[in-house]
Amino acid sequence: MPYYTYILTNKPNGTFYTGVTNDLLRRIFEHKEGKIEGFTKKYGLKTLVYYEVFEDVKGAIAREKLIKKWKRIFKIDAIKKMNPDWSDLYFELMDPATSAG
Repeated sequence: MPYYTYILTNKPNGTFYTGVTNDLLRRIFEHKEGKIEGFTKKYGLKTLVYYEVFEDVKGAIAREKLIKKWKRIFKIDAIKKMNPDWSDLYFELMDPATSAG
């Protein structure tokens, strides 16, 4: 079963949230619908701008903890490398035919 570490934002260079899940589409949908109380709902963090895939939960959690320690500029650089246009990757995951990669 794959696990994911992901970053959400509310706008390019905006506020960031880093999380872990075993079902990326479901989890991002929950964020978008405001079903998850807390930080992401309070700040309107609904745009998936970055994610990584792991084979086990330990790897995903370790990466999440590392990303949370990164300086802001490192997060921005990682996002720009994967997603230079700051597109909402959720929609590309839903319909891979629209993916630029």
